[in-house]
Amino acid sequence: MAEFLMPHLGADMTEGKLLGWRKKPGDHVSRGDIIADVETDKADIEVEVFTTGIVEKFLVEPGTSVPVGTPLAIIRTDGEAPSVPVRREAPPTQIPSAAPTPAVPAAKPVLVVPPPSPHRIHISPVAKKLAAELGVDVATVTPMGPGGRITREDIERAAKARPAAVPATPATPVPPAAAPAPAVIAPPAPLDKQARMRQTIAAAMARSKREIPHYYLSTTIDLKHLLDWLTEENQKRPVEDRLLYGVLLIKAVALTLREFPELNAVWEAGQLMVKPEIHVGVAISIRQGGLIAPALHQVDKKSLIELMRDFRDLIQRARAGSLRSSELSESTITVTSLGEQGVETVFGIIYPPQVALVGFGKVVQRPWVVDGQALAVRPVITATLSADHRVSDGHRGGLFLSSLERRLQQPEKL
Repeated sequence: MAEFLMPHLGADMTEGKLLGWRKKPGDHVSRGDIIADVETDKADIEVEVFTTGIVEKFLVEPGTSVPVGTPLAIIRTDGEAPSVPVRREAPPTQIPSAAPTPAVPAAKPVLVVPPPSPHRIHISPVAKKLAAELGVDVATVTPMGPGGRITREDIERAAKARPAAVPATPATPVPPAAAPAPAVIAPPAPLDKQARMRQTIAAAMARSKREIPHYYLSTTIDLKHLLDWLTEENQKRPVEDRLLYGVLLIKAVALTLREFPELNAVWEAGQLMVKPEIHVGVAISIRQGGLIAPALHQVDKKSLIELMRDFRDLIQRARAGSLRSSELSESTITVTSLGEQGVETVFGIIYPPQVALVGFGKVVQRPWVVDGQALAVRPVITATLSADHRVSDGHRGGLFLSSLERRLQQPEKL
């Protein structure tokens, strides 16, 4: 049996709310199937299952918020026997053969024991009469007479021991002074989704700056050849298949990571864990505010056409709130661009447990020395690297940016 757990959909997630199940007990699921919808502080996520088998049972009801790692369901892997205990058949009841029924002996007379009598009060007739006149409850009187009998003196003593009745106050009752109204403390207003998103982003970024020793590098790259190539390439394509230059930047980063595996990794449990596949997170601003960085999978292995298609789909689903769990948990590096916002240089904060982030600014026209001889005006872009100093240093970071620049000079090889 395998437990299906509340997934960890990013470093800033501590719990999730199960919105609903996409399967039901007894359904067969395969790795990658959507099994549930989970609400996080950033988005509603379609959660995939990573076990192939039969849904044995659910452990959490929809509408419940549980911490990350909480078992949500039990999945019986293929080949396993069901955990439901086998129903054992009851042994057959033996029906005796017909036989003469023995005579039932006559019931013996039962000795009926009378219930104990209630506590009996010994009181003299005079004392009983006096108690009635004075309104004394004889059950509350302590007998002091011989043999535990209540006497006249006991009744008189009990009558005197009663508290005197408080006479009614003839005066006009004075209304009590108005007590000060208790201070009403209004409960804190629940945070809306955008506020919760800002809180989670703040927690993740604070953790990043607290735990990750960043270093930053930048370089300016001539994009004339890349943009000329892109213009010519798009003229050959129908409108729906045209490429954005941002996709070329993402592909160039992915190919460069092949040379620098220490940057295609995460830092977990105090050590570097290099990942075999290159999943690049892309920072996307969502309409209601905030950022999210879902992953494009296996970017280095995809053609530009495939990458462009996946890029468009990812943006649409991120803004529609229909991302998948694997897209929020498997990226090893983030690429961010603020060029559309007019920013020339971006020094990003690493999203833990990742170990690097590449930033791109806007394309600007700058005077540029071409081939070390002529001065020309060129479209250039500033690329930055924010990296974790625990896993790399400025030397390797500089080589990374140099390799990235070379790749962007050869767009036909992307």
